[in-house]
Amino acid sequence: MQENVVSKMDIKNILEKVQNGEMTPDEAERYLRRQPFAGMGYEEMGFAKLDTHREIRSGFPEVIYCAGKPDAYLVSIYCKMYERNGEVFGTRASTKQYELIRKVLPKVQYDSVSRILKLEDNAEEKAAKRVGKIVVCTAGTADISVAEEAAQTAEYFGAYVARVYDVGVSGLHRLLANMETIQEANCVVAVAGMEGALASVIGGLVSNPVIAVPTSVGYGANLHGLSALLTMINSCANGIAVVNIDNGYGAGYMATQINRLAVSSVKA
Repeated sequence: MQENVVSKMDIKNILEKVQNGEMTPDEAERYLRRQPFAGMGYEEMGFAKLDTHREIRSGFPEVIYCAGKPDAYLVSIYCKMYERNGEVFGTRASTKQYELIRKVLPKVQYDSVSRILKLEDNAEEKAAKRVGKIVVCTAGTADISVAEEAAQTAEYFGAYVARVYDVGVSGLHRLLANMETIQEANCVVAVAGMEGALASVIGGLVSNPVIAVPTSVGYGANLHGLSALLTMINSCANGIAVVNIDNGYGAGYMATQINRLAVSSVKA
């Protein structure tokens, strides 16, 4: 068997080699991670190619970005992913899209705040197994929609999340009153619009990474989030990474990666 080619038949052979002690689990994992580059690892739908190998390769299953997808395409993709995995997670969904999916999958859940559209057969079991700790903070109540996208993304991927909302710098005492919770986190997500100063303040008060999320909340010179983005990028506090404007999903994903590393290091 060539090292750079793995076929569907080879997978069984690989597992047998691990069972017989001819191959270590680490060696088998390296083979399986290369599977999609041998022409497999996705399901062709004509208008979409479902990345069926993504969770094996990266540790996270594929997520559906719902906004802008034609109705028929979205329904087909959503149903196919649920059929394969028994769960599916969609972001930036509209109420109309929720109603479309609900006609064929009545148990689907929609949160109008975060615009997340999800279906999990084992939701209670997954919730009971959440690990680590991520804290999601917002500067104001208007930032909660983006924060909830981050928080619910991290929860879907298996992280325990605590929420600390409306603790912006115009009332710094509100933030300081929650510092014990915030400082316990493996990662902090700081969501802010206006001038975006919250991330810098938190960055100077915690020892673990801070993911800054600029939002489009603010008046004219906020420039739809650009002013907050520039503030966060130019922060003088250390340990801050910045995602795109209103990108709660990206922040939740990255926070989960950091949280997993922290949990793994404790177990080791």
